[in-house]
Order: sequence, then structure tokens, then C-alpha cells
Amino acid sequence: MPNLEPKLAIRNALQAFTHRPLAQSALNLLETLGYQSDKRLALTPNNTAQFRAEFDPGQQLDLKNARTDEWRSVDFLFQISDDDMRGALSGQGQMFHNRQVDQTLINSYLFFAIELSGEHYTRGSLAGITRAVNKIFPMPVMLIFKHGGSLTLAIIARRMHKRAHERDVLEKVTLIKDMRLADPHRAHIEILHDLSLPQLAQAQAVTNFVELQRAWEKALDTSELNKKFYREVADWYFWASSAAKFPPQAESQMSVIRLITRLIFVWFI
Repeated sequence: MPNLEPKLAIRNALQAFTHRPLAQSALNLLETLGYQSDKRLALTPNNTAQFRAEFDPGQQLDLKNARTDEWRSVDFLFQISDDDMRGALSGQGQMFHNRQVDQTLINSYLFFAIELSGEHYTRGSLAGITRAVNKIFPMPVMLIFKHGGSLTLAIIARRMHKRAHERDVLEKVTLIKDMRLADPHRAHIEILHDLSLPQLAQAQAVTNFVELQRAWEKALDTSELNKKFYREVADWYFWASSAAKFPPQAESQMSVIRLITRLIFVWFI
């Protein structure tokens, strides 16, 4: 029997966004997923001007792509470092240590929460904001966007420039998009559960930030999610073929296959 308690905690953390301040709710969600740090800085006031004063003194932020005119608020949640990760994974046989892996070096992560004024945003728009924000930092930034009654989590892949190692190359932005807050969808809860630090450490080797980044990307990869779906369908088929009761004239396996094909059709829709 799967442990439903972590998934219930994730559901409750998402629903808390509907009635608690964004920064507080975002910190609670990340803590539920196993990510926390005391390396914090409160932006007062938590607006675009204060964000730029603290983090963009050189005025490098692309205001158009960042859509800063649509930022209702921006909060710096925390910076997670090597020490934080070692503490979070203590007792699990995993010890973080910073090192370069395959032309990638990540020493820490930053987490921000941004509330947007619009209700709906395309993937391209949210990816554009993520890229614009990441360009002004020397380390990766994970963004939590609140827009309307939904939440979107954005991560970005980064690697060192092949010639100029002091520069980073921003690569693919991956989103968990439009997570309903009042009534979270089961699929989004499952994905967040897969991204939780204890789950990642249990499923695969996570001994440094580079491996953590890749574990996130694998957990969010569409092909991996499809494989997981079809594995669950296959497991259910074998169980239903032996456990389900059908009329005497019905062939159990064919009846189950018909039901599954209809469910898959609905899933693709």
C-alpha cells in the first residue's frame, strides 16, 4: 500500500496558497518537498524596484522579457547550498559535495516566488521570465509563479560556456504548469511528489547539485511521465484480469482491454 501521507501534505500545501501569503505558502510547499534553508533575505517592500536594488545593481534585467510590469510581488525565498543539502540527506547515505560534471558546475540554487497580475500565461511567456531572471544570477534560479488560481514551477538547465568558463549557457526551461490551488489535480501532486528530495534520493543517485538538476529534469520529462503512466496501466491490467468479476459469457481479458483503451483515449484528450 503506497504511503499517502506525503501526497496529502503536498495537496494541503498547494491549497494553502489560496488563503496564506505567497512567500509563506511557497516556503511551506518547498519544505514539504524537503527543500529548506535559513539563507534568506526579506525584500521590503517585495516589489520589482526592491528586487532590482538587491539583485540587479547593474541594470541587466531584460524588463520586457521578464514582464516586470506584471509582477504584483516578488519574494526571495532562500538560497540552498551544499551544507543545506548534506543536512537534508543525512541518514540516507547521500553526501553532497560541489564538483564539475560534464561541463556543468552548480554550487547552489536560488528560489524565488513571483505573483503575476494575469490569470493565464503561455509556456513561452513563463519560460521567458525564467530565462530573464536567470541571466542576472551566476547560479540557477527556480521560480514559483502564482497567477490567478494557479501555480507554475519553473526550473532551467544551465551549463558552463565551452570557451568562457566564467559564463553560463541557459538551456531548456521545464515547467510544472497551471497547478490548480483550490482543487489540485492528482497528476500534479504525483509530479511534485516525484520531485521531493526524499523521493529523488531514493529513486536515483543524488550526490551533488548537477545530479539533482538532472534528477529534476528526468522527473519532469514527458517521456518518463508517459512510461510511468503505461507501467501503471499494465499493472492495473494484470490485477484486473484476475480480480475483476465479469458475466459468464464475457471474456475477462478482452473486457479489461476494452476498458483500458477507452481510458487511454480519455487520457490523451
